[in-house]
Amino acid sequence: MRTIAIGDIHGGLKALVQVLNAIEVREDDTLIFVGDYVDGWSESAQVIQFLIELSQKTNCIFIKGNHDAWCERWLRTDTVDSTWYLHGGEETMASYKDVSLADKKAHLEFLENMPFYYLDDANRLFLHAGFTSMHGVEKEAFETTLYFDRTLWEVALTLDKRIKRASAFYPKRLKHYEEIYIGHTPTTNFDSDVPMNAANVWNIDTGAAFKGKLSGIDIHTKEVFQSDHLPNLYPNEKGRNKN
Repeated sequence: MRTIAIGDIHGGLKALVQVLNAIEVREDDTLIFVGDYVDGWSESAQVIQFLIELSQKTNCIFIKGNHDAWCERWLRTDTVDSTWYLHGGEETMASYKDVSLADKKAHLEFLENMPFYYLDDANRLFLHAGFTSMHGVEKEAFETTLYFDRTLWEVALTLDKRIKRASAFYPKRLKHYEEIYIGHTPTTNFDSDVPMNAANVWNIDTGAAFKGKLSGIDIHTKEVFQSDHLPNLYPNEKGRNKN
């Protein structure tokens, strides 16, 4: 049995198909998606539909990202958040142009039912962004922090490698979990287009929204599965690479 964590997709259905083909998904695999299925490339609605259908034949866990929360609100209320619109919402709205009301309702239900985090039986935590509570994700005061926070990754990056987990100086919030898998902050910001590891945190957002790739990682073996760079898959689009 394998468990594969998959990073931020951002409307890149072609990249998602490439990654799943590279994984060669088996019946007993578990796929854990860390959020941001929409906003960026032109196939956000199509990504959601694909994932709904995938979940009917494969064990999938879908974590909610900040872009998914924005899209959910739009589908529910028809309210367009101005920040969302400028950060991929325009492309997502366009992708829904020919989607039926019934499918929109199904997509809304899919988004509404997503958890903000998942903790497996080996104490590995999966969430979109991070958390700030020293007592762990369960004690986070605001659910929006779980899909907006960047400080968890910043702390992991700056942690002195000589400081061991048993040390009093090791960040308390990291001690709660065996491993933590996140997206949200592209590794391409740090000149890497592969998943990055710092302390016990794995960042698997490899910049699919921009000029990077979509990545999946086997959480046991750490084997990485990747798509082509997204601009090569959508040569006539800018994604979120807007000037």
